[in-house]
Amino acid sequence: MGRRGKRSYQYQVVDVFTEVPFEGNQLAVFPDAGDLSDDEMQMLARELNLSESTFVSPPKEPQHAARVRIFTPAAEMPFAGHPTIGTSYVLVALRRVSETATEFVLEENVGPISIRLERRDPFLAWLTTPPIRFAETYDAAGCAEALGLAAGDLLGENYPAQVVSAGNPFLFVAFRDKAAVDRADLDVRALERIAPGFGGNGIFFFAPTAAGVYARMFAPMSGIREDPATGSATGPLGAYLAHYGLIENRDGTRFVNEQGTKMKRRSYLHGILRVKDGHLQSVEVGGSAVKVIDATVTLD
Repeated sequence: MGRRGKRSYQYQVVDVFTEVPFEGNQLAVFPDAGDLSDDEMQMLARELNLSESTFVSPPKEPQHAARVRIFTPAAEMPFAGHPTIGTSYVLVALRRVSETATEFVLEENVGPISIRLERRDPFLAWLTTPPIRFAETYDAAGCAEALGLAAGDLLGENYPAQVVSAGNPFLFVAFRDKAAVDRADLDVRALERIAPGFGGNGIFFFAPTAAGVYARMFAPMSGIREDPATGSATGPLGAYLAHYGLIENRDGTRFVNEQGTKMKRRSYLHGILRVKDGHLQSVEVGGSAVKVIDATVTLD
């Protein structure tokens, strides 16, 4: 990295998928990051050490609102839900989105992401997930054991441990109750034995509730011990729930993913199924956000 003189960048830390400060999932947003190099973005994400940081630059297509790049402390991501919702919140607050607009598009590495703005204050926005794909299944009892749980804690044999993806693959495992979810503690080596070479972003495990699910997500593959709110898993979660009969597979069905409660970062991620002729077309994932920090970083 060549020396370019001192440069200062403002950023905000926002809590996403909550209306309550210091809950939800933290996100750093750099709204003017156009001249940062790839290495500098990764360095800043590693320094801040949040689950993700986003870096905003002008869009390639002028009709879009912005280009957004998403980094964990370890790597760049093609797509992620809480950074998309949180960045949308910052762009709306900074008036980078027309005050009359109710829809806009963000350019991410996975492709254009459509945002539907339901309200500005308190903020509530929805993203439409990229196409959802069902993939491999693994031994559910082995996955339970890798999480420090027993086969008897599983929801049942009709609910496989399966990878489902909307750009980021997650391994979904269904358990009977909240207590089992809260007891879980991942043994990464045991998971590797059950699912060798598993390339997913994490293991997402949950128990059904009246409103949807109570969930946790471990992502050691991405350098994240536990994620308090996983927007990119919530669309695939809705597809899993509908496919296996845990929610009704009809257009407009709503569900809620309560996540992060065990780690004292309670988050509420809302989902809406979009179904046509009995086939799931997409899932809308929505949530709120609040700002907690304004800050500046200076690079030499």
